[in-house]
Order: sequence, then structure tokens, then C-alpha cells
Amino acid sequence: MIKKNIAILGSTGSIGTQTLSVISEYPDLFQVQVLTAANNYVLLIEQARKYKPLAVVITNEKYYSVVNEALHAIGIQVYTGAEALVEVVKISSIDVVLTALVGFSGLEPTLAAIKEGKTIALANKETLVVAGALITRAAKENNVKILPVDSEHSAIFQCLVGEQSSAVEKIILTASGGPFLGKDRAFLSTASSKQALKHPNWQMGDKITIDSASLMNKGLEVIEARWLFNVDVRQIDVVIHPQSIIHSMVQFKDGSVKAQLGLPDMKLPIQYALFYPNRVENNHPRLDFDHFSQLTFEKPDREVFANLDLAYKALEVGGSMPCVLNAANEVVVAAFLKQEIGFLEMSDVIAEIMTKTNFIKEPGLSDFLEIDQVSRMYAEESVKRKRTISSTNFK
Repeated sequence: MIKKNIAILGSTGSIGTQTLSVISEYPDLFQVQVLTAANNYVLLIEQARKYKPLAVVITNEKYYSVVNEALHAIGIQVYTGAEALVEVVKISSIDVVLTALVGFSGLEPTLAAIKEGKTIALANKETLVVAGALITRAAKENNVKILPVDSEHSAIFQCLVGEQSSAVEKIILTASGGPFLGKDRAFLSTASSKQALKHPNWQMGDKITIDSASLMNKGLEVIEARWLFNVDVRQIDVVIHPQSIIHSMVQFKDGSVKAQLGLPDMKLPIQYALFYPNRVENNHPRLDFDHFSQLTFEKPDREVFANLDLAYKALEVGGSMPCVLNAANEVVVAAFLKQEIGFLEMSDVIAEIMTKTNFIKEPGLSDFLEIDQVSRMYAEESVKRKRTISSTNFK
């Protein structure tokens, strides 16, 4: 097997650290070329000393000096700023760029890597949510593979191996339901961020965990699936599966359904993407059906968990609307984590911004950058109004 040179964008986050754990199991098959972080400079330095990349990026400029002082003497180039992410993926020796950045920040470096002909291992779903048409067109033009790292999209990808795309009738994304499965609006109206961060099955970063609790994560995955697998919105269903053993399914036009099963462990989809098209042996825990006597399924409640419905609507409208949805969601999640708005108010703000922001049918990269900024501004204003009203009512 040929050794692969890899760049990990977002190496200090949940996916990034697990990717490095997978790579550590196969030291003769991977060479880390680039590591990046936004703020966690301590872990970035530790990772760089261990894996000896060519370069690192700390996007928060206030940490540049300490990172540069720690690493420059051992021959590692240190860069800072968001624009550095776009530049480092162009390093000629890189074969695979694993994008594990959070939110909109993944768009420009992923597009730059595609234009350089790098294979993309995609864990940053927002890139396809925001600019699916732009990204998939660029991938086709540059003959670049986009390999999904999300457990659900990896499952679908695996189910489609050896199948004709024309045979697909429906994609079925599974969702755990998160910590608020079965809860009503009365409960959710007072739900705290602490409660929302207690996911029953997965250990993830704060943003994706809140998205899981609100079902926005599943909504974003619906939009991502549309672009990854070139299907119509009407061909994508979501089903609640609390055990998180079936990671997703594909239904074919003859009525047959394929499912990919496994324990809820992100190392499996990460490994599958890194080694594709090969499967390699590992020592990870195996699924034991003696411990799972029941696998259950139910429909998601799109009235109580309105974010899923908003994501479907954004995909149906198309154009710039998913970008608006994503930008507003990033703002409200940050506000909810800071206890500035309530859980249900997140959906209220997103719905408001989707009706307020100007629509563009066929946006380009510059349009996406502007739409993202404007949508965030509107969302922040809406959050501020709600916070003022809440404060006034409290008094």
C-alpha cells in the first residue's frame, strides 16, 4: 500500500484527534504534512512535536508567537490567519486533505484543495451545505474524490459500492434523536445548554452536539447527502434510531435495503476514508448482537424539532438559502451555548433570517462570503433583540 501524505484541518478537535489516533495505528502508511487549529495552541504544539509536519497553522493570530517559538527551531513552519489555511493545502506533497474545521470556515480551504487536485476526506459538512453545487462542480472539473467522513454519509457511501446510481430509490439517514428524544416543546422551552450537551451515544464537539440535540445536524446532513450522492430532496428520508447501530441505509428501486452497521465510533468512518478503496484490519471493539436485542425506529417530529424542517425547506429553495440557514444556525448555537437565547428560540431566529436575507439563485464564491456575513449580522441583531426582551421581562 502506497504511503499517503495528509493534511488535517482542525487537528485539535474531536475528528482531528481521532484521525491522528487512527494514523498512529499505521505509522508506515501515513505522513502528516499539515496540522491546523483555531485556538488550542497547546495541543497543536504537542501534536506537531509528535507527528513532525512540514507546517502548522494557528488561525488565531494572538497565539502565533508562542507556537512559532515552540516549533520553528525544530524545522516546522508556522503560519497564522484564516488565509493561511487556503495556502497550506496547496503544498505539492499533500495527497489527502481531511477537513475537520467547524462551520463555514471549511469552505475556502476545501475549495482550494480541490482546485489543487487533492483527495478530500470531508468531515466539514457545512462546506457542502453552503456551496454544494460549487464544490461538486469543482471536484468534477479537477477529477477529485470527495470521501465522506461523517458516519451517516460514510455508511451510505459504503452501501453504494458496486451499485449503479440509477438503481437508488431512497437514502435513509438515521438519527439518534439526541438527548431530547421524545421531549415536547414545554420541556424544550426551558432546556439548558448543559442538558443539550449530554449526547447519549457520541462524544463530539459542542457545536455539533447542540446541532444533534436540535436535529439541525440531521438537516445539514440531508443537504450534504443531496450533493454527495446526486439525489433529489424527495429521495432523502430521516429516521430516528436511538441505538446508533445502523448508521444509515439505501433503498433501491427493487425494494431491497442495504444498511451499514457498527458501534458508534468515529474511528471507523475515518479509517474507511483514509484507506479507501481498501479495508484494513484493526483492533477496534466489534459489534456484539447479544448486547443489542432491539433496534428501534420512529419518525422525527418536525414540528417540535423545527430545525430539521427548516433544513428541508432551505434545500428545496436551493441557491443561497442553505448558506443563510447555516450562517444563522452558527450564530444561534453560539448564543445558546452562552445562555443568551433559549433552545426553541434558535429555530425562531433561523426562520426569521431565512425570510429576511436576499435570495440568489446561482451564487458564486464571493456571493457566499457576502451572504454568510450578512446572515450572521441579521442573526446577531435578532439574538440581541431577544436577549433585550428577555431581560426586560425578567425585570
